[in-house]
Amino acid sequence: MESITKNRQTPATLRAMVERAYGAEQVPTGDPDTWLEELGHGWFNVAYRILLRDGRAVVVKIAPPRDVPVLTAERGAMRIELDSLALIAARTDVPVPQVDYADLSQELVDADYFFMPFVDADNFGIITKDLSTEQRDAYNEALGAANRELNSIRGDWFGPLAGPGDQSWRTAFTGIVEANLADGEARNVDIGRDYDDIRKIVALHADVLDDVTEPRFVEWDLWDSNVMVRDGRILTIIDHERALYGDPLMEAGFAAIDLPDFGDSTAFMRGYGYEELTPREQTRRRLYSLHLVVIMAIETVYRGHTTPTQYDWARGQIDRMMRMLTEP
Repeated sequence: MESITKNRQTPATLRAMVERAYGAEQVPTGDPDTWLEELGHGWFNVAYRILLRDGRAVVVKIAPPRDVPVLTAERGAMRIELDSLALIAARTDVPVPQVDYADLSQELVDADYFFMPFVDADNFGIITKDLSTEQRDAYNEALGAANRELNSIRGDWFGPLAGPGDQSWRTAFTGIVEANLADGEARNVDIGRDYDDIRKIVALHADVLDDVTEPRFVEWDLWDSNVMVRDGRILTIIDHERALYGDPLMEAGFAAIDLPDFGDSTAFMRGYGYEELTPREQTRRRLYSLHLVVIMAIETVYRGHTTPTQYDWARGQIDRMMRMLTEP
């Protein structure tokens, strides 16, 4: 996926980054085609697979350039990911990448970056179309169980992992919504509705957010394309930069309840242990789905998308979610 947030680097700079992380003896030599490959399926950061001199394959993930505007929720995203990886490794058995080295100095490049081992596995989002229904459901059940374990991590506040947070989920979530709407207004993004219409519908239903009283670790970006699988098992879960303390019903695995273009949530919910949402839970999930599709419309401008596919789809889904939250 092409995006102006991808902070591509020259082979010379990548060699310098390898030297800092692994030492001069591991710096690859020869034609870059023999040791360097960009991993192209990400939407935000750039990532490269690099073959070290001793034969180990590693991945370096680089945050966007400092001078490229990003959404408010994406500021400091790589540091959120590093915090998330440490938290998950310490408090769950969910498989996530090991961080070999992280550099937050911004000396070699104008952004944070970190190295991790390359995991030789298939991307679930890429291979899902080639799987049988039984195989797909088995992976989604396993993903639901893993997501529930991630959500077992308790926080001390609602909102960003590093704080500052709030003791009220209503206050935290409506603040997140407002920040995203302000991002859209700042760039004059046409979302097909007046921005105040979104504010009004969120305010109308905001009382259901008060049902959430315990902050939980929420990945929020745990789509199938962030799951690496092999031989019926989840080998690792990647891309943790959007995590926060909030309501587990925000998780991507529940999105298809309202947005069927994302597939079928049945197997995920079975693995998670959720049979059916109550009416108030349904309303909360619809608020989260509305927020998601508004972001998906606005981010196309911030990412510099050159095709309208995602934007056009998101505009239609905004209308869908507004109807679902308006009609009795």
